[in-house]
Amino acid sequence: MTFLTGLLLCLGTFFVLVASIGVLRMPDLYTRMHASTKANTMGLTALLAAVAVGMPDVTVVSRVLGTMLFILLTAPVAAHLLSKSMYWNGYKMWRKDK
Repeated sequence: MTFLTGLLLCLGTFFVLVASIGVLRMPDLYTRMHASTKANTMGLTALLAAVAVGMPDVTVVSRVLGTMLFILLTAPVAAHLLSKSMYWNGYKMWRKDK
């Protein structure tokens, strides 16, 4: 049980670190949003799963599952709406040939 908790914590931390590096290295808003949304959602899910595995109480697990469901449903939708709004307002995508 402790090994699985540690593994999930390391995996979640890795995804959050990759998301942070992606936000710093990506050239425009759309790719930054993609990096932060996908990797942070996966990282947060792994970290929350580590909490659920580490504390197998019914109240903790139910709250963790509710939080995971909320994050998995809202983060991609929010990123999509933000990018759609930026596109409508004329924000240009990055092009390598510029």
